[in-house]
Amino acid sequence: MTVELRPWTLEDAPALWAAYRQSPDLGTQFGSADLATVDLARDYIRAQLPLTESRRNWAITIDGVAVGNVGLSAIDLRHGTAWTYYWLTSAARGRGYAVRALATIAAAAFEDGLFRLELGHRVNNPSSCKVATIAGFIPEGLERQKLLYGTERFDVETHARLRTDSSPNLKMLPLSQERTG
Repeated sequence: MTVELRPWTLEDAPALWAAYRQSPDLGTQFGSADLATVDLARDYIRAQLPLTESRRNWAITIDGVAVGNVGLSAIDLRHGTAWTYYWLTSAARGRGYAVRALATIAAAAFEDGLFRLELGHRVNNPSSCKVATIAGFIPEGLERQKLLYGTERFDVETHARLRTDSSPNLKMLPLSQERTG
């Protein structure tokens, strides 16, 4: 089994559509996006999962099939900061893929000159907290009722990792920056 990070391609639309259908809890990750068809998933990849100066997304793949995403947004080169995030399909969880993907893009971001990476997770999501902590992100505080999903508000715990922090002892994933399709 080969686990790798690579840019999303339009050919990943069926896998994204399947992830959306098979993992209903991912709805919060996609916001108000409608991924009810493969064509809509393709449009989402084109619009929301690019590699640009301010936002970068990589598909987490197993044997070439996308099973998740890890990304950077709000990339600020002046201050050397970015926001990080990740998700996996329910079938791919619990194997350390998100931890390794997050640690891999953090290392790449630091090599590219960024200094501080931030992330946040709902406090009712201990699995996400575990991913962040194992990947070397240190808890920094609580943002009360920051997120609104439906009619419910959620507290968010923020974490950050600095280039000067110790690197976690993890096997990094192969990372491609080039689109293949």
